[in-house]
Amino acid sequence: MSNVEYYANELGSIPTHASRVRVGQVPTAWWNYGPKFGPIDLVMVHGFRGDHHGLEPFVAHLGGSKRIAIPDLPGFGDSGAIPDADVYEQRIDAYAIWLADFLDAIGADENTTILGHSFGSIVVSAAFARGLKQNRCILVNPIAANALTGPRGILTRLAVWYYQVSAALPERLGQRLLRNRAIVRVMSSTMAKTPDKKLRKWIHGQHDSYFSSFATRDSVLHAFQASVQHDVSEFAGSLPTGTLLIAAELDDITAPSKQRALADAVSRSKLVVIPRVGHLVHYEAPREAAAAIDSFLAGRQDRGGESQ
Repeated sequence: MSNVEYYANELGSIPTHASRVRVGQVPTAWWNYGPKFGPIDLVMVHGFRGDHHGLEPFVAHLGGSKRIAIPDLPGFGDSGAIPDADVYEQRIDAYAIWLADFLDAIGADENTTILGHSFGSIVVSAAFARGLKQNRCILVNPIAANALTGPRGILTRLAVWYYQVSAALPERLGQRLLRNRAIVRVMSSTMAKTPDKKLRKWIHGQHDSYFSSFATRDSVLHAFQASVQHDVSEFAGSLPTGTLLIAAELDDITAPSKQRALADAVSRSKLVVIPRVGHLVHYEAPREAAAAIDSFLAGRQDRGGESQ
């Protein structure tokens, strides 16, 4: 872990409570930030191979007046995995069903805003397609088109090969490959765009600490398969009117042109493109993203359009 602990002071001033709830067959760990009781303002869903820690920079910049909940996705962090049979049968639907049940379990109502980052954007969108009762949505670094067609599709294909090899190896060797620190560092270095050496070091520390926190090898492989077989564009027609999209100029997974096409497909959406950052908006530009999120929660966002 880097000795530069970004956002720690801001986050430390916000009351935080860790909880566990059983969602279907999945023991789910989640964290409550801000008021412990009352309406839940925002639920955030993290991306592939992350856990709740990755979205805490948003919490730090949003402050402690809002009640925010962040679960660990099934199979990641401190949450249990979705049973294999359910994942094989349902793919992305398994995660969408889990999210809908989780929201019910913690008492989120129709006014709770649902935010998804990266793979979380696919999970959230699929859940809306299945009929979430919530009517407000934010997607950060949304996977707006199939990752294999992104600006660095070749890297995605290498990742497919990496996960296929991990699946083919005996369990112990497959686990070692998935947790290999050198490979994690390559992934981190590729995604990070900041020239700030201290910030890059901190980002690498975050990935070293949390990128290999998963329940089983299969839970990683199932989530990866879902992430490359689906994208948000499939579910665009089911997203709430006025959805906020926060994209990045240098995103290696989805090009800005695809983000604009997604915005056009979502009724009265607003697209905010953050310049000079890539797929790690939550680490490299949390202040800018939090400002857009805060404005959305306050109902001050413009109707439609794009800003940079």
